[in-house]
Amino acid sequence: MSELPTYIRLGFGHITAIGAIDHVLFLLALAAIYRPADWRKALWVVSAFTVGHSITLALAVAGVAILPAAVIEFLIPVTIVATCIENILVRERETAPLRGRYRPMLAGAFGLVHGAGFANYLRDLFASDIAVPLLGFNIGIELGQIVVLVLAGIALLMTDAVIRSFAQVNLRSALRLRTMAVSAIVLVVAAGWAFERRPW
Repeated sequence: MSELPTYIRLGFGHITAIGAIDHVLFLLALAAIYRPADWRKALWVVSAFTVGHSITLALAVAGVAILPAAVIEFLIPVTIVATCIENILVRERETAPLRGRYRPMLAGAFGLVHGAGFANYLRDLFASDIAVPLLGFNIGIELGQIVVLVLAGIALLMTDAVIRSFAQVNLRSALRLRTMAVSAIVLVVAAGWAFERRPW
Protein backbone atom coordinates (compact mmCIF):
# COMPACT_ATOMS: atom_id res chain seq x y z
CA MET A 1 0.00 0.00 0.00
CA SER A 2 3.05 2.28 0.05
CA GLU A 3 2.27 3.17 -3.58
CA LEU A 4 -1.15 4.56 -2.66
CA PRO A 5 0.02 8.11 -1.80
CA THR A 6 1.96 8.21 -5.07
CA TYR A 7 -1.14 7.43 -7.10
CA ILE A 8 -3.26 9.84 -5.04
CA ARG A 9 -0.78 12.61 -5.90
CA LEU A 10 -0.81 11.46 -9.52
CA GLY A 11 -4.61 11.66 -9.72
CA PHE A 12 -4.72 15.00 -7.94
CA GLY A 13 -2.02 16.41 -10.20
CA HIS A 14 -3.76 15.10 -13.30
CA ILE A 15 -7.07 16.84 -12.62
CA THR A 16 -5.48 20.11 -11.47
CA ALA A 17 -2.77 20.35 -14.17
CA ILE A 18 -3.10 22.80 -17.05
CA GLY A 19 -3.27 19.80 -19.38
CA ALA A 20 -6.56 18.78 -17.74
CA ILE A 21 -8.27 22.07 -18.57
CA ASP A 22 -10.91 20.20 -20.57
CA HIS A 23 -11.96 18.25 -17.46
CA VAL A 24 -11.88 21.46 -15.40
CA LEU A 25 -14.11 23.26 -17.92
CA PHE A 26 -16.53 20.34 -17.84
CA LEU A 27 -16.79 20.68 -14.05
CA LEU A 28 -17.29 24.43 -14.47
CA ALA A 29 -20.06 23.81 -17.01
CA LEU A 30 -21.74 21.40 -14.59
CA ALA A 31 -21.46 23.90 -11.72
CA ALA A 32 -22.55 26.96 -13.72
CA ILE A 33 -26.28 26.59 -12.93
CA TYR A 34 -25.99 26.13 -9.16
CA ARG A 35 -26.08 28.43 -6.15
CA PRO A 36 -24.83 27.51 -2.65
CA ALA A 37 -28.43 26.64 -1.70
CA ASP A 38 -28.45 24.02 -4.47
CA TRP A 39 -25.56 22.03 -2.98
CA ARG A 40 -27.60 18.82 -2.70
CA LYS A 41 -28.47 18.87 -6.41
CA ALA A 42 -24.87 19.69 -7.29
CA LEU A 43 -23.65 16.83 -5.08
CA TRP A 44 -25.88 14.33 -6.93
CA VAL A 45 -24.53 15.54 -10.28
CA VAL A 46 -20.88 15.43 -9.24
CA SER A 47 -21.37 12.01 -7.60
CA ALA A 48 -22.90 10.66 -10.82
CA PHE A 49 -19.95 12.01 -12.79
CA THR A 50 -17.60 10.30 -10.32
CA VAL A 51 -19.40 6.96 -10.66
CA GLY A 52 -19.32 7.23 -14.46
CA HIS A 53 -15.63 8.00 -14.78
CA SER A 54 -14.71 5.42 -12.11
CA ILE A 55 -16.51 2.65 -14.02
CA THR A 56 -14.88 3.40 -17.34
CA LEU A 57 -11.47 4.02 -15.78
CA ALA A 58 -11.56 0.61 -14.10
CA LEU A 59 -12.80 -1.20 -17.22
CA ALA A 60 -10.36 0.50 -19.56
CA VAL A 61 -7.28 0.13 -17.37
CA ALA A 62 -8.17 -3.53 -16.74
CA GLY A 63 -8.23 -4.04 -20.49
CA VAL A 64 -11.94 -4.87 -20.62
CA ALA A 65 -12.81 -1.78 -22.66
CA ILE A 66 -10.08 -0.26 -24.80
CA LEU A 67 -11.35 2.80 -26.61
CA PRO A 68 -9.45 4.69 -29.35
CA ALA A 69 -7.68 7.68 -27.82
CA ALA A 70 -8.54 9.93 -30.79
CA VAL A 71 -12.26 9.27 -30.39
CA ILE A 72 -12.15 9.88 -26.63
CA GLU A 73 -10.19 13.11 -27.04
CA PHE A 74 -12.89 14.28 -29.48
CA LEU A 75 -15.82 13.18 -27.29
CA ILE A 76 -14.55 14.95 -24.14
CA PRO A 77 -15.12 18.47 -25.54
CA VAL A 78 -18.38 17.25 -27.09
CA THR A 79 -19.62 16.45 -23.56
CA ILE A 80 -18.69 19.99 -22.52
CA VAL A 81 -20.55 21.50 -25.49
CA ALA A 82 -23.64 19.38 -24.72
CA THR A 83 -23.60 20.43 -21.05
CA CYS A 84 -23.33 24.11 -22.00
CA ILE A 85 -26.17 23.82 -24.50
CA GLU A 86 -28.35 22.20 -21.82
CA ASN A 87 -27.44 25.05 -19.43
CA ILE A 88 -28.48 27.65 -22.00
CA LEU A 89 -31.67 25.99 -23.27
CA VAL A 90 -33.21 24.97 -19.93
CA ARG A 91 -34.32 28.24 -18.39
CA GLU A 92 -36.76 26.91 -15.76
CA ARG A 93 -35.56 23.66 -14.25
CA GLU A 94 -38.77 23.10 -12.31
CA THR A 95 -40.69 22.82 -15.59
CA ALA A 96 -37.97 20.88 -17.46
CA PRO A 97 -38.44 17.16 -18.17
CA LEU A 98 -38.29 15.23 -14.87
CA ARG A 99 -37.96 18.67 -13.22
CA GLY A 100 -34.30 18.64 -14.21
CA ARG A 101 -33.62 15.38 -12.37
CA TYR A 102 -32.14 13.88 -15.55
CA ARG A 103 -28.99 15.93 -14.96
CA PRO A 104 -27.21 13.32 -12.78
CA MET A 105 -27.86 10.71 -15.49
CA LEU A 106 -26.35 13.07 -18.05
CA ALA A 107 -23.32 13.68 -15.84
CA GLY A 108 -22.91 9.94 -15.26
CA ALA A 109 -23.01 9.19 -18.99
CA PHE A 110 -20.50 11.94 -19.70
CA GLY A 111 -18.37 10.64 -16.83
CA LEU A 112 -17.98 7.39 -18.77
CA VAL A 113 -16.27 9.37 -21.54
CA HIS A 114 -14.01 11.30 -19.18
CA GLY A 115 -13.05 8.08 -17.38
CA ALA A 116 -11.79 6.68 -20.67
CA GLY A 117 -9.65 9.81 -21.01
CA PHE A 118 -8.21 9.28 -17.52
CA ALA A 119 -7.53 5.63 -18.40
CA ASN A 120 -5.49 6.53 -21.47
CA TYR A 121 -3.26 8.54 -19.15
CA LEU A 122 -3.01 5.87 -16.45
CA ARG A 123 -2.83 2.60 -18.40
CA ASP A 124 0.90 2.67 -19.17
CA LEU A 125 1.98 3.60 -15.65
CA PHE A 126 1.82 0.12 -14.14
CA ALA A 127 2.31 -3.44 -15.25
CA SER A 128 0.00 -5.91 -13.52
CA ASP A 129 -1.60 -5.09 -10.15
CA ILE A 130 -4.25 -2.42 -10.83
CA ALA A 131 -6.06 -2.31 -7.48
CA VAL A 132 -3.78 0.17 -5.68
CA PRO A 133 -3.16 2.43 -8.70
CA LEU A 134 -6.91 2.62 -9.47
CA LEU A 135 -7.85 3.33 -5.88
CA GLY A 136 -5.16 5.94 -5.42
CA PHE A 137 -5.73 7.62 -8.78
CA ASN A 138 -9.49 7.81 -8.16
CA ILE A 139 -8.99 9.28 -4.68
CA GLY A 140 -6.62 11.85 -6.16
CA ILE A 141 -9.08 12.70 -8.92
CA GLU A 142 -11.87 13.22 -6.37
CA LEU A 143 -9.70 15.43 -4.15
CA GLY A 144 -8.72 17.44 -7.22
CA GLN A 145 -12.36 17.78 -8.25
CA ILE A 146 -13.26 19.09 -4.81
CA VAL A 147 -10.56 21.77 -5.08
CA VAL A 148 -11.68 22.70 -8.61
CA LEU A 149 -15.34 22.89 -7.58
CA VAL A 150 -14.62 25.00 -4.48
CA LEU A 151 -12.62 27.46 -6.59
CA ALA A 152 -15.31 27.42 -9.28
CA GLY A 153 -17.97 28.10 -6.64
CA ILE A 154 -16.05 31.10 -5.34
CA ALA A 155 -15.54 32.43 -8.88
CA LEU A 156 -19.23 31.96 -9.70
CA LEU A 157 -20.33 33.79 -6.54
CA MET A 158 -18.00 36.65 -7.40
CA THR A 159 -19.45 36.71 -10.91
CA ASP A 160 -22.96 36.93 -9.43
CA ALA A 161 -21.89 39.88 -7.28
CA VAL A 162 -20.41 41.71 -10.28
CA ILE A 163 -23.51 41.06 -12.40
CA ARG A 164 -25.85 42.27 -9.64
CA SER A 165 -23.74 45.36 -9.13
CA PHE A 166 -23.54 46.39 -12.78
CA ALA A 167 -26.86 45.09 -14.14
CA GLN A 168 -28.94 45.99 -11.05
CA VAL A 169 -30.87 42.71 -11.16
CA ASN A 170 -32.16 40.33 -8.50
CA LEU A 171 -30.40 37.13 -7.48
CA ARG A 172 -32.48 34.93 -9.81
CA SER A 173 -31.75 37.09 -12.84
CA ALA A 174 -28.07 37.30 -11.91
CA LEU A 175 -27.91 33.50 -11.75
CA ARG A 176 -29.45 33.23 -15.22
CA LEU A 177 -27.09 35.83 -16.68
CA ARG A 178 -24.13 34.08 -15.07
CA THR A 179 -25.25 30.69 -16.39
CA MET A 180 -25.63 32.10 -19.90
CA ALA A 181 -22.30 33.94 -19.87
CA VAL A 182 -20.20 31.11 -18.40
CA SER A 183 -21.86 28.49 -20.59
CA ALA A 184 -21.45 30.53 -23.77
CA ILE A 185 -17.74 31.14 -23.13
CA VAL A 186 -17.03 27.51 -22.22
CA LEU A 187 -19.11 26.30 -25.18
CA VAL A 188 -17.05 28.34 -27.67
CA VAL A 189 -13.76 27.04 -26.23
CA ALA A 190 -14.94 23.41 -26.15
CA ALA A 191 -16.41 23.60 -29.66
CA GLY A 192 -13.01 24.77 -30.90
CA TRP A 193 -11.35 21.78 -29.22
CA ALA A 194 -13.90 19.39 -30.70
CA PHE A 195 -13.23 20.79 -34.16
CA GLU A 196 -9.46 20.51 -33.70
CA ARG A 197 -9.70 16.96 -32.36
CA ARG A 198 -12.25 15.62 -34.84
CA PRO A 199 -11.10 12.10 -35.81
CA TRP A 200 -12.08 12.37 -39.47
